[in-house]
Amino acid sequence: MNDRAASLVLERLRAVEWDGDWDDVFAHVMSRRLLMREYLRRAGLWAQACSAETMWPFFDVVEYVDPDFSLNAEVAAQLQEFLGETVAINAVKRTCTGAVRLADYRTRHPEELPDLPDLYEPLLLFYERGGAFLQDNAGLLDLNGVQMRPGTLQGHAGGPMLTSLDHVVLDAVDAEGRITYYTAADRQGPLLRRRVVRTATHDEAFGRDSLLWEPTGALPASPEKAAELGLVWLDEMEAAALITAAIAAAKR
Repeated sequence: MNDRAASLVLERLRAVEWDGDWDDVFAHVMSRRLLMREYLRRAGLWAQACSAETMWPFFDVVEYVDPDFSLNAEVAAQLQEFLGETVAINAVKRTCTGAVRLADYRTRHPEELPDLPDLYEPLLLFYERGGAFLQDNAGLLDLNGVQMRPGTLQGHAGGPMLTSLDHVVLDAVDAEGRITYYTAADRQGPLLRRRVVRTATHDEAFGRDSLLWEPTGALPASPEKAAELGLVWLDEMEAAALITAAIAAAKR
């Protein structure tokens, strides 16, 4: 069936716990922020490729790829029923619609799409790991547990990518507390992190054999002090890339 891909995306959206347990949502705060950043990056690339810059970041890209495209009538009706019963936030509605329509369009007209990574997959995973997000009148994003400013299209389109959407990687970045990542200046040492949970500090290293976070010696309290010890501060995207590389190496 030509509409099978669209139906599968719709099934994923229906399975999301849009009003999930808060403990579960907070447990995935870090991975959800990474997934949102990756969506914003991909959305910037797609918007540039499809002349949809003014609609970035939350839009139905098929409207710009092929304004005359329409879903199968049955799938369209099911989508509208789902949105009417479940989703109240306009930006979320637009992206859910876009995800279903892009899946269908890719099945029918793959040659018409730009050679870019799937636009909506990071956002689908974001939803699956804790439900929707909120956006205030100033554009600030509330990811249920952490807030972030969307920044600019150009900033995200040229920014670091999330190198893997694998659940093992996403689970490895999820942890309680305020997190700072470090590694050796030559990038050859292990990935290190300091977690501050209220008044408690936890210094940990990502084990290359265990692929788990393990206690380690005291880490510096700031990027400046890290430099004195031959360590460099890492963006969370860079940290995720090192986790991905460690997991890949362990599989070889």
